[in-house]
Amino acid sequence: MRKIKLFIATSLDGYIAQPNDDLSFLKRVEKEGEDYGYATFTSTIDTIIIGRKTYDYVAKEIGASHYDNGEREVYVMTRTERPNKGNIKFYTGNLKALVTQLKSKAGKAIYCDGGAEIINELLKHDLIDELTVSIVPVLVGKGTRLFKDGRPEQSLEFVSAKTFETGLVQLSYKRK
Repeated sequence: MRKIKLFIATSLDGYIAQPNDDLSFLKRVEKEGEDYGYATFTSTIDTIIIGRKTYDYVAKEIGASHYDNGEREVYVMTRTERPNKGNIKFYTGNLKALVTQLKSKAGKAIYCDGGAEIINELLKHDLIDELTVSIVPVLVGKGTRLFKDGRPEQSLEFVSAKTFETGLVQLSYKRK
């Protein structure tokens, strides 16, 4: 069965975005030639689930081609109907039902690229199989928390920890 993998960066105090969906704190760890394992990670996936706000931010800052490379299915979770664009499907249905359907199909892993609402909905239903969390060495003080209240407790098994010259620490866990 296919796995859902989370690969995300957070501030040391647990925020994935500052107020107004500002992700500029991530630039603190940008380094020429360093992708923190992202290319290796994305070679293991063929499907992406992403929240609409995260998708819109990345499409504006980097371009929609970051997600739609022609080789992946992309599901943007949204409350508002939008026409599909290429391999990008704007999905207004039930997230758990979508994940159940996707996991039953053959393929590589499924990448959850945020945002916090999607991550926490998946965690509520114990649907994330692997978590890779990169901790950026900054305390941002407020914004969008990676993990929200209201989820059940979940035990994880430690897989690895890796440190980088920039001060970023990457922790990997899998569901027990």
